[in-house]
Amino acid sequence: MSLTIYRATDTEWVERCRRHDRQAQRHVYEFFASRMYALCCRYIASRMEAEDVMVTAFTKVFERIDQFKGEGSFEGWIRRIMVNECLTYLRRNKSLYLDVDVEKAEREPDYQALESHLQAEDLMNLIAALPTGYRMVFNLYAIEGYSHQEIAAQLGITENTSKSQLSRARALLQKRLTELDVETKKSQHHGPQHG
Repeated sequence: MSLTIYRATDTEWVERCRRHDRQAQRHVYEFFASRMYALCCRYIASRMEAEDVMVTAFTKVFERIDQFKGEGSFEGWIRRIMVNECLTYLRRNKSLYLDVDVEKAEREPDYQALESHLQAEDLMNLIAALPTGYRMVFNLYAIEGYSHQEIAAQLGITENTSKSQLSRARALLQKRLTELDVETKKSQHHGPQHG
């Protein structure tokens, strides 16, 4: 099925969804589903649960479509609903364990340098392997662009805890990145053996 029909303006699709046009809702869902599923998987380890959360969030997108005022992108608005639904799910299931050590994180990480070393998929896998609290803060800050103040309000923690979680997430990512780099160099160095 071609999704080129989505190339109509966001405004047109939003208007059709406001009128509860099922075809428009289906096209919006199909157009954004793979990106939103990937977003949910960054927060929720279980693929099945991530998909359930995504479907619930899309239901909210269509229920709240009147709240979209056309400020910023439609996709950005959908992403915020997805992120909120992921956090709600994690809170409800008590799997949002944040280490509440409030040691101050002194320096902000350089994500560009981190990402330049890796393929996007490798980076996503490394992020997915982070402990839940670290993963939440890293996703919200580095990927979704929330401030520490916003993260603190969303997660019910202090800004210092948010900074501490981010610092630890980065340290863990750097460690795994180094290990990955060493493994890659070893496999390249040894190469296939010919006999």
